Amino acid sequence: MIILLYPAYISARLTLVMHKLLLCLAILLSHHPVNADNKLPIGEFSQNRLEGWKHKSFKGETQYRLQTLDGVTALVADSHAAGSGLFKEQRIDLTQTPFLNWSWRIGNRLSGLNEQSKAGDDYAARVYVVVKGGLAFWQTKAINYVWAGNSKKDSVWPNAFAGDHAMMMALRDQEAPLNVWEHEKRNIRADFKQFFGEDLSAIDAVAIMTDTDNSGGQVSAAYGDIWFSKD
Repeated sequence: MIILLYPAYISARLTLVMHKLLLCLAILLSHHPVNADNKLPIGEFSQNRLEGWKHKSFKGETQYRLQTLDGVTALVADSHAAGSGLFKEQRIDLTQTPFLNWSWRIGNRLSGLNEQSKAGDDYAARVYVVVKGGLAFWQTKAINYVWAGNSKKDSVWPNAFAGDHAMMMALRDQEAPLNVWEHEKRNIRADFKQFFGEDLSAIDAVAIMTDTDNSGGQVSAAYGDIWFSKD
C-alpha cells in the first residue's frame, strides 16, 4: 500500500510546489507591471494611492497628504523645521526602464542657504534614487534631484552629510516660478555612470522629501505621479 501511494504523494507535492511558484511569479509580475504606454508606475498619487510608500523621519515630521490641486490629486508636503520623507522599495531594471519621470512644484523658496554645508542641507523638494549596499552599507549610493534655493540649475555636488556616496543635482533653482508644475525626466542609468563611474543595471528604491530640519525654516511643495519608462 505504501509503495502504491508514494508516487501519488510525490505528484501531489510537486503540484503544490508548482502552484506556489506560479502564485509567487504572478504576485511579482502584478507588483511591477509595465503598462501599455511602456510606463512602470512608482507613485500613483493622481489615483489617490500611496500603497508601498513608507515613512522615514530624520528630525521632526514633514506633513504629507494627498490633495487635489488644479483638478488632479497630488502629494502635498509641508515642512516646519522638520525633515522626514517617504520612500518606496522596488527594484527597477534600468536596462528595461532607465528613465525616471515626475512633476513637482513648490509654494515658497528656501533662499540664502549654503546647500553644500550641513546647516544648509534643506530643500523645498527632492526626488532621489537609491542603490543599496546590502551588508556593506557604506557602499549604498544615491542621486538626489533637488529644487535648489541657492545653487544654480544643473550644478552637481556631494551631499554635506553623506559625501560622494550621495550626489546632489539641482534640476530647478530660485529662478523657477512658484506654484507652477515642472516636469522632469532623467536617465538614471546614465546619471549613475556620470556621477559614480558605474554602469548599474538596477536601483532599489525611490524617495521624496521636503525638509527644513537643518535651517529651521518652513516650505511647502507638491509632487505629481512618478514613473519609470523605456524612453
